[in-house]
Amino acid sequence: MATREGTVWQAPVTFERATGSFPSISRHLNAGEIEGATQQTRQTTDFLKAGLDTPHTTLNFVRHGKVKNPTGVVYERIPGFHLSELGHAQAQATARWMAEQPEIVRSAAFFSSPLDRTLDTSDHILNAVNEARAELGLPALTIQTDERLMEVWNVFRGQRPGKGEAALWKHNNWKRILNLKRPGWGEPYSEVAQRMQSFAFEMVKRYPGQNVIVVAHESPIWTLRHVLTTGKASSNILTRGTALASVTSLTFNQIPQLLQVDYHDPAKDVTLS
Repeated sequence: MATREGTVWQAPVTFERATGSFPSISRHLNAGEIEGATQQTRQTTDFLKAGLDTPHTTLNFVRHGKVKNPTGVVYERIPGFHLSELGHAQAQATARWMAEQPEIVRSAAFFSSPLDRTLDTSDHILNAVNEARAELGLPALTIQTDERLMEVWNVFRGQRPGKGEAALWKHNNWKRILNLKRPGWGEPYSEVAQRMQSFAFEMVKRYPGQNVIVVAHESPIWTLRHVLTTGKASSNILTRGTALASVTSLTFNQIPQLLQVDYHDPAKDVTLS
């Protein structure tokens, strides 16, 4: 799915599909069955309408900035990998943008993956947002970590792609990349989707009608977005739309049902002079 700054995806108004009478089946069902079917439709319609009318919760998922990785290894979940100079600049640009969004400034909570690069990014955002909150007389937010937001695990952890033990011609490594939608090199997309949905739905229930800031990684963020918008957890890693320090905002009702996706890339023009 191609994405651009400001791109918005909106879910269809599902409850419209559940309305209407049953003229075509009235010739085949008795009066009791017709009334039962009609009642079921009313209940479904009421349920979906209620979901659309409930408070909307928006989870603002931020991908961390560029990581300092001079040797080019797969850093996965290895500690000690912090943002590069460019990564800090990207995180600062996104932090400034988020501090200018009133609904984000008024967020009810701030969560982050516990890895160093996400915590570095979180620090920049937290400082900018808390400065804006202070001007409004709002209490400062603090960072809460959640392991469900972690980067996906990878069998090439600590290795250089194409080099040494990670070379494609060793240990039948080539077999691991034959299907980009079903990675043989690491955590299955279905498991990533499961833990990310668990986190997201918990946040929706915990913070109805509010915003939440979440700092995580490309694969978990994209997998969650992809499974919610397509119904499929697997995706081609070459077609992801989650730039460094970008913001993917997912808005839910209390069913929970995804209503809208907003995507912004505040750091797209950041360079080091």
